[in-house]
Amino acid sequence: MLSNDSVTEMLAKRIAGEIVLSLNPGVTMRKWRSLLQVNQVEVAHELGLSPSVVSDYETGRRRSPGSAFIRRFVGALLEIDERRGGRYVQQMARITLTPGDVFLDIREFVAPVRIGEIFTALDCEILVGEESVDQEVYGYTVIDSLKAIQTFSGLDFYRIFGTTSERALIFVGVSRGRSPMIAVKISPFKPRVIVLHGAKGDIDPLAIALAQNEGIPLAVSRLESQDELVQALLNVYRITQE
Repeated sequence: MLSNDSVTEMLAKRIAGEIVLSLNPGVTMRKWRSLLQVNQVEVAHELGLSPSVVSDYETGRRRSPGSAFIRRFVGALLEIDERRGGRYVQQMARITLTPGDVFLDIREFVAPVRIGEIFTALDCEILVGEESVDQEVYGYTVIDSLKAIQTFSGLDFYRIFGTTSERALIFVGVSRGRSPMIAVKISPFKPRVIVLHGAKGDIDPLAIALAQNEGIPLAVSRLESQDELVQALLNVYRITQE
């Protein structure tokens, strides 16, 4: 596990890099401010500016911020998080961000994506939460369901959340969906939405009931293959970079 100082440095570089490379820096600034749960007034106070200046950058009313302002902005977010006990950095310290045998793909969106866009891209049948399609997600993780069951310890489950729990978890190779939903139920972190892929029959009624009880939208992807699913998600990811 990385130290908190190492994670803070890594996170600072990541946030700054995303803002600099983004075609819409203001949207990316708002994304990270929201992820760290910092409001405009707080970050403006930390920077010694009026909230309207921060708002102008995020909405594009001001020209793209320079590197000096971005450095100050990122520093302000992380300083506020540290004063709150470093909650976000501590969460990051528990997480491994690289794909592997269990993770088929894991990415963070440059700009938020609506749940409905994920459902459309994955040709989903919605089982729970049709009213939630306008909610936003900030990333996704594609998980091999069987390998996760075989190899994950309790703490390993944290790794699937990447930089935020406000993401889509896509479980592939499922039978009827019970095991992924039980794992999510006992996890202290809850995803924004869950998609199941590979089910050969009806989804287990218990899985549906757990999704309803947890208030998590649940859908089944009807795409033919895992490769097709991963590519469809990658296309959504690329759109957020434009």
